[in-house]
Amino acid sequence: MFARGAEEPCDLVTVPARQGLEAVDIIRRGAAPAAVGPVLHDGTCDTVGFLVPPGTAAAWDVPGSACTETNGRGLRLAGLPVQPPVTGSGWLLPPDATEVTDPGLLRAALGEAARMIKAADGICEATPRADGPERR
Repeated sequence: MFARGAEEPCDLVTVPARQGLEAVDIIRRGAAPAAVGPVLHDGTCDTVGFLVPPGTAAAWDVPGSACTETNGRGLRLAGLPVQPPVTGSGWLLPPDATEVTDPGLLRAALGEAARMIKAADGICEATPRADGPERR
């Protein structure tokens, strides 16, 4: 994780919930389980968002995700505990320090999660269903 100053803004990487939840698990199972920083979920649980260091958005190019440069618009971790910065969202992993997720670590975890999901979906599609004809 990257340590930040309490008043420094964060960028926000958003991904589909399934991939984001897999990425959280991948990071937490890794060598540094505490390496995932605060993670938001939207109210409908369609997406999750990872707080990352400012400036990440300028070079973010992971397919299926977006990185928003906040320019300090509300995504700061000063004065813990922090209310979610977006109405209708909540914390999946609330901030308990002034650290955010390392973008390189997140990039690798999101890639691994995408591969796992693709493989799992491929297995499910190739398996004949008991309630219908075999798919080809």
